[in-house]
Amino acid sequence: MNWAQKMFKTILVLLSAGLLAFSGWGTVASTAQAANAAVPACGSGDHGLLQGLQDKHSGDGNSPLSFSAIQFLNADIGRAAGNGFMIGTSDGGCHFQEIYQGQWSFAQMDFPDNVHGWALASAGDGQAQYLIRTLDGGSTWKRLTNKAVSFEKIDFMDSKNGFGYNRASTYYTKDAGLSWSRIPTPANTRGAYFSSRNTGWAVVIVPGTGYRVMKTADGGATWHLSLKANFTDPEFGQVYAKGNQVYAVLYGGSGMSQTSYSLYASANMGGSWNRVIAEETAGGGPAPGSGSAQFKSGPASGKPGNLELVGSNTAFLVGFSPAGEKVAVGRSYNGGKQWTNLPAIVGYEGVISFTSDKEGWLAAKGYENSSLYITEDGGATWKLRFTFKATNQ
Repeated sequence: MNWAQKMFKTILVLLSAGLLAFSGWGTVASTAQAANAAVPACGSGDHGLLQGLQDKHSGDGNSPLSFSAIQFLNADIGRAAGNGFMIGTSDGGCHFQEIYQGQWSFAQMDFPDNVHGWALASAGDGQAQYLIRTLDGGSTWKRLTNKAVSFEKIDFMDSKNGFGYNRASTYYTKDAGLSWSRIPTPANTRGAYFSSRNTGWAVVIVPGTGYRVMKTADGGATWHLSLKANFTDPEFGQVYAKGNQVYAVLYGGSGMSQTSYSLYASANMGGSWNRVIAEETAGGGPAPGSGSAQFKSGPASGKPGNLELVGSNTAFLVGFSPAGEKVAVGRSYNGGKQWTNLPAIVGYEGVISFTSDKEGWLAAKGYENSSLYITEDGGATWKLRFTFKATNQ
C-alpha cells in the first residue's frame, strides 16, 4: 500500500468517527486532494480565513476582528467567535475553518454537544443582545425572541434544558429556550448559578454589611446561608459549581483599570470555605471579606475573568491587567486548598475554556491582535494557534 492509499484510508476512518468536521460546518477539502497532498504542519496567523471581513473592519474608526467567546468540547474540537464571525477546529488548532459569517456579534455561546448551540449576540457593537439558537453546529442561527433579553449568561445542560442569568434573576427553560420560567432567588441577589434544576447558589448583598452566599437544594423554594464575607460596599459576585466544588468571586471596587476581589473555594458543596485570593488595589480599594488568604493577588495581578471547573477537583481562573498588558491563569487541583498563579502572556483581556486538568484554550486580546492559544500543561505555557492582526494602526 503506497503513501497516498494509506492517507486516503486514514481520512476515511477519521471522517467516519466525526473527527475532521463538525455537523453543519460545510465540507472539508476533497478526499482526493487530501490524499495527494503532503500532510501540512499546524497553520499560523489567520489561516487565510475571513479576509473580506477583515478588510471591512480595517481602517481608522473601525473595530478590528477580535475573539469574545470560545468553547471547546475536548482538546481538539471547539469554536471561537467574535464580531460577525465564528470559526472552528477539529484537530487542536492546527487547522481552522469558517463556520459562520453574518450579522451577529457573539458575547457568549454554549454548546452542550457538537450540534445544538445557543448564544447571546447583538447585531452590532453596543447594541441590544438577543438569544439565538443553532441546530447545525453554528452555520445558521435563529433568533428565539423578537425582544432583546436581559440575560448576561446562559448555560445549557443538554439540547432542551438550560438556565439564563442576569445579576438579579435566574430563569429556566425545558424547551430549548422557546419559553422561560423564573426561579425564586433571595432578595438582593447579585449573581447566581444552578448546577442542576434543584441545586443552586446565589450571591446576596447586604448594603453596608457585605456579601452572603446562599444555597438551595429544592429549586429555589428555600435558601440557606453558606458563606458570609464582610464588606462596606458590596456590588455583585459570581458563583461556579460542579460536583462538590463551589467557587465564589466577590467583587470590590474598580478604578484606574484595576478591580479588587476575593476568591472563595469550597470542596464540600459549601460545608466549609477557603479564602484563596484577596486582591486589593489602589484603584479598587480593599478586597471583600476578612481573614487570611493564600494569595494577595490573583493571576496576572489583575481583574478576574471567567472561571472553569473541570472534573471533581480542578479549577482555572483567568486574570488580566490592561495597564500591565498581561493575561494569565491561576489553578487549583484540589478544590482550592492549594492555588498556583501561572506565568503571564501579553494581552489586556482574556477568556478561557478548559477540557481537562491539562488541556485548555485562551482567547487573548492585545492592542495589536486578538489570538487563540492552547495549553497542554494546565496553563503553565501557551502555544499560539490563531491570530488576527489589527489593520488600523
